[in-house]
Amino acid sequence: MTALPKAAGSSRGRRLLRTVPAYAGLIVIAALVLVPFAWMVSSSLKRDNQVFTVPVQWIPEELRWSNFVEIWDRIPLLTYLGNSAFLSVTITALQVLTGSFAAYGFSKVRFPGRDGLFLAYIATIAVPWQAYMVPQYIMMQRAELTDTYWSIILLQAFGAFGVFLMRQYYMSIPDDLCEAARIDGLSEYGIYRRIMLPLSKPALASLALLTFVNTWNDYMGPFIYLTSNELWTVQLGLRSFVGQYEAEYAMIMTGSVLSVLPVLVIFLFGQRYFIRGIATSGLKG
Repeated sequence: MTALPKAAGSSRGRRLLRTVPAYAGLIVIAALVLVPFAWMVSSSLKRDNQVFTVPVQWIPEELRWSNFVEIWDRIPLLTYLGNSAFLSVTITALQVLTGSFAAYGFSKVRFPGRDGLFLAYIATIAVPWQAYMVPQYIMMQRAELTDTYWSIILLQAFGAFGVFLMRQYYMSIPDDLCEAARIDGLSEYGIYRRIMLPLSKPALASLALLTFVNTWNDYMGPFIYLTSNELWTVQLGLRSFVGQYEAEYAMIMTGSVLSVLPVLVIFLFGQRYFIRGIATSGLKG
């Protein structure tokens, strides 16, 4: 009669011994990841000559909250944030549309050479951006699209990673649903719109979040194609605090904190769908 409780207690103890180190390791890793963000926030409340002090002063003696007020007068930050938001929302919407639509064709529509074409398209992920950066710029220049948002939107409206992510999710949806819809007379566009899209909300949210963050944080694209100050994104706008001989590091950190806030808010609201979409995109395929 006493053997069962002892066995249960022993099993519970072994699970606890395995769980505690795992959680401790995760806490350490999370702390290491958060250290740069903590340093950024701390630096945004300092003077320039206090940012790189050794040892690091995590809590400044004088909290300069005025940095968050002054930055709006120093540069047109609201314009930069608006430009970043416009590009991020537009490119995210286009990538979600084109990625999900192409993924439906690669996963649920049978046509000659489908798998080979998909592999060739996905193989472009392995090609570094620097390899086709110059040809892309020449194309945009000859089309007279440089120094316009069109150059960035057209180049980033399609993404091989988005097609791969959505196709993996669509492969987990039974083909019988599509076959039944075809028997009922529903067109391929109807199947995509009425069946596939409603069932793939987690994957769509994951793709949208990844694309939004990537576009928001993009520096090289706007740096190459946008030369007018009124078109700059927030990443380019922060360059205004870098002078010829010195940089205003406190202001750069202040702007960085403000630029991270929109992404942080969006991630907090969409993390449930993001985690579900990433977790289920590899079930089949």
